[in-house]
Amino acid sequence: MAQGVVAINPVTISPKTGISAALMVLALILLALGAVLSRAEAGAGLGVADWAAIRFTVLQAACSSVLSVLLAVPVARALARRRFVGRAALVTLLGAPFILPVIVAVLGLLTVFGRSGWLNSGLEALGLPAVSIYGFHGVVLAHVFFNMPLATRLLLQGWQSIPAERFRLCAQLRLTPRAMFRAVELPMLAQIVPGALALVFVICLTSFAVALTLGGGPRATTIELAIYQAFRFDFDLGRAALLSVVQLALAGGVALFALRFVPVITMGGGLDRVMPRWDARADVQRVMDALVIGFAAGFLLVPLAAVILRGVMGLPAMPATVYLAAGTSIAVALSSIIVLLALALPMAGWIAGRKGGGLEAVGLLGLAASPLMIGTGWFIVINPYADPFDFALPVTVLVNAMMALPFALRILVPPMRDAVETFGRLSAMLGVRGWALWRILLLPRLRRQIGFAAGLTGALSMGDLGVIALFADPDRVTLPLQMVRLMGAYQMDAAAGAALVLLVLSLGVFWMCDKGGRGRAEA
Repeated sequence: MAQGVVAINPVTISPKTGISAALMVLALILLALGAVLSRAEAGAGLGVADWAAIRFTVLQAACSSVLSVLLAVPVARALARRRFVGRAALVTLLGAPFILPVIVAVLGLLTVFGRSGWLNSGLEALGLPAVSIYGFHGVVLAHVFFNMPLATRLLLQGWQSIPAERFRLCAQLRLTPRAMFRAVELPMLAQIVPGALALVFVICLTSFAVALTLGGGPRATTIELAIYQAFRFDFDLGRAALLSVVQLALAGGVALFALRFVPVITMGGGLDRVMPRWDARADVQRVMDALVIGFAAGFLLVPLAAVILRGVMGLPAMPATVYLAAGTSIAVALSSIIVLLALALPMAGWIAGRKGGGLEAVGLLGLAASPLMIGTGWFIVINPYADPFDFALPVTVLVNAMMALPFALRILVPPMRDAVETFGRLSAMLGVRGWALWRILLLPRLRRQIGFAAGLTGALSMGDLGVIALFADPDRVTLPLQMVRLMGAYQMDAAAGAALVLLVLSLGVFWMCDKGGRGRAEA
């Protein structure tokens, strides 16, 4: 370095707020875990029913994840090599089930595959025996509906990352489609598939609403549902505590593996860049791709259409409590967004400025920890001092924010790291630090990602049916819980109307936040 020239280091983001946010998340989860462990009876152990729930949980999560990813491979491959009218809309639609309220999708599946659903009505007309959606196969079907689109988006990103020159070289070498798949596509799948499998496995492992509505029998009870039953019906805190520890151990290990290998989550774009594919021009391949894409579109659109059609007819049957519950859900969703951004932004800034992933691992605890475990722990903490039911909504807001934190970090960290690396030296030269750095550089550069993360959090919070199921009383319920109560009272028309309201609100929250982030994002 020439004498007299002063080296200017890239700008660094203050670690204080990031560390404080991480410590807050860690404290909230560990305090809940400690409270749960304090009630766990070491000598009691797990009963026969508990071990059955553990086996069923692992089995259904394994089957759901394998089926979701296996079905996603041909769908992603077909979308990667075909261009057609409506392709961008279909690719965008693949992100919908991930933000779709679970209870709404379950109602759509019941409308199609339920005892009185469209499928059984058709089978009855043909004189064939009816099928049941309840039990193991119903839980797996619902999980595939939610997670096959997510796996497809992750795999499609992998296909989009393959340089076009590789396909051109394979065409010049006159490789057969099978040889091209082995040489170019299979190595990419070997990198993407393990992470996608692990992520879907964790999501299915911690699923609650699906098991509550489609499982629940002695042979179809998940760990989450067993925790809920032990807490809500038996008030057996020791059994709920032991099951919560098992759930955390199972999900925690897989979650750390999942989000280490899963690529950055981007579900808001069109992914319109289609590679020239000289290996897929035969008529047989065109027909097979069309069939695969048609199957995926039908699998997604038919239950959604069922929700809309049945919901429109059920709107007049809705009681006034639905509107009160909708207002509560909106308040919870907006509060969850605020808490999420207060946690995720400083944590993302600290992670982006460092090579280590320690704070990101803290964020993963939100995915690994069961919402019901956190809710049970905080019930134990609050109970000696106050009525836990008075804290139902604040605890729900905190848990919703922590559940969305891993996904928000995956969305925010890469572009924030790029902004720091690209503009860090210039900012340091100009003396831009602290709040000025966030206001001038980071927030404008991340506006699109912040809007997407906020929309994702709001939509997930609108449809959440976890902690509120433990704490809720008749005067403080969210819209998903109100739907479950209507379904339990066999008011299916009113439940369908509430499902349509919940669907519109969830997608509306997501659209407004995502649109707000995209507005003037180029400035």
